[in-house]
Amino acid sequence: MRRLTAAALFLILLLLPTHLPLGRDSLGPPSASAEPALRVLRGTVVRNATLARALSETLSPSGIHALVEAARPVYDLARLSVGRPFGVALDDEGVVRAFTYGIDELRTLRVIRKGDALEAEVLSRHYETRVETVEASITSSLFGAVEDAGEDDQLALDLADIFAWDVDFNTEIQKGDSFRVAVEKLSLDGRFSRYGRILSAEFVRGKRRLRAVRFESAAGPGYYAPDGTPLRKAFLRSPLKFTRITSRFTKARFHPILNVSRPHYGVDYAAPIGTPVMASADGVVTLAGWQAGYGKTVKLRHANGFETLYGHLSRIGVRRGQRVHQGTPLGAVGMTGLATGPHLDYRMLRNGGFVDPLRIQSPPAEPIPAVERAEFEVVQAEQIALLDRPAPPPLREASAVVPQSASP
Repeated sequence: MRRLTAAALFLILLLLPTHLPLGRDSLGPPSASAEPALRVLRGTVVRNATLARALSETLSPSGIHALVEAARPVYDLARLSVGRPFGVALDDEGVVRAFTYGIDELRTLRVIRKGDALEAEVLSRHYETRVETVEASITSSLFGAVEDAGEDDQLALDLADIFAWDVDFNTEIQKGDSFRVAVEKLSLDGRFSRYGRILSAEFVRGKRRLRAVRFESAAGPGYYAPDGTPLRKAFLRSPLKFTRITSRFTKARFHPILNVSRPHYGVDYAAPIGTPVMASADGVVTLAGWQAGYGKTVKLRHANGFETLYGHLSRIGVRRGQRVHQGTPLGAVGMTGLATGPHLDYRMLRNGGFVDPLRIQSPPAEPIPAVERAEFEVVQAEQIALLDRPAPPPLREASAVVPQSASP
């Protein structure tokens, strides 16, 4: 029998096609391709899959056990992810010569037979990273502007996250507003894979221009204005992403169910049932249950006498007494209680009295520490400059596949 080197076996496994129809509830029997001295079987992981089920018609239970044990020092083969490719090469006696499993986009588990033993390692590759500048004017929505610029929706979400404390993208953007962003684009094999970090960004709303710079301080990464003021503030402008306001804070509104005019001390955000609702600020849950006309409700207590209320939820994901952070999912939009359609009734109180959430001037977080100020000045000058110049060459060249000895 002709013997192939470990490198040749691995190359065969990598080059064979991986998009094979294998059924819905198991990996199914993988398909085979003919080789003079071995059989190569390939497949992809599907729902409720296990390695034993994948290879049950190919290997004995003891053979599968040997494969799992050989891989265990570097990767647990009980952790299979749906959609990931796998492959196994067998000689004409049914002995495993090589096995591969695509852990994720960058890591591949490889098990190779060397003599009577199986040896495992995790091989890693790296993204090619290029910083590019993207800009667009808004004609209808932030998503539409990003799409017009030839970019993916994720960039709109990332940009909205950066300016979430200063701009309510549900209500405050208008035609003619614009953005410019310097963002890392990560590629594999010359093809765009995903976005990396946004290094700097600008959002122009009317005569107001907001700029943000990413800076990794000792306390962690964050976004700051060029003068060092943090963009993060005590309260988000909205507890929902990308929705619309159907009712504002007012002392006289006609109630569509009760048929009476009475105050509406909150903001109604229309959104599909199931839309995630986020905590607008750090706080403690003081209510997580049913409250009269609000239906399923969450109420939070914050610093400086503030409270927020989230009503008409379809489900609640927190419990009373739980401490939550800004952006923590509290539940989902619904129409429980006195509601004619799915929406969030968002209310804010200060020292026991209702206040308009849209008019609150939220205080910023702590500024750049004095000991990090000089470093910040260097970083912000470099990254603001990215907004005004063409994209530079790749920061890192794509590297060859190299062994990774540490367990993932």
